[in-house]
This record gives sequence, C-alpha cells and structure tokens, in this order.
Amino acid sequence: MNAIVRLIDTVVTLYIWLLIAQAILSWLIAFNVINAYNQFVRGAAEFLWRVTEPALRPIRRVVPSIGGVDVSPIVLILVLYFLRDLLRYDILPALT
Repeated sequence: MNAIVRLIDTVVTLYIWLLIAQAILSWLIAFNVINAYNQFVRGAAEFLWRVTEPALRPIRRVVPSIGGVDVSPIVLILVLYFLRDLLRYDILPALT
C-alpha cells in the first residue's frame, strides 16, 4: 500500500509541473516571446492543453479571471498540494 501512495504522490507532482509548464508556455505565446506557428511549440502547447484543460475547466466555471488573469492553474495547484500533503502526512504514516 505504501508503494501506491508514493506512486500517487509522484503522479500529482508530475501533474503540478505540467500545469506550471502550460501556464508559462501560454504566457510566452501570449506575449509573442516564442513563435506559436513553430511545429514543436504548437505540438507542446496542444499536448499541455489536452492534459490540463479537463481539470482546469470546472475551476474556470467557478473562479472568474481577476483582471484578465486566469487564476485557475493556481487554484488547482493549491488543491493538488493539499491532497498530496494529505496523502503524505495522514495516510502514509497510518500504513507503516
């Protein structure tokens, strides 16, 4: 059971990094720092959007953007950190 909790922890951590990468890439595209017509950039952006959008969409319905800034990735990252810490400090010690 300990291995399953550690695997879930690793997957949550990886998903947090994907959220951060998606946010940074969307900012870089919005400010024309990188070329959105580049095939690699377009593929990376499409992959990150497909991976993160299903989790961000329900949050965007509830939490409005503040001053044109989408805060849904921040909300999701905070929720994921909470769940990860809940797993680490509440469930993992009970299993050992």
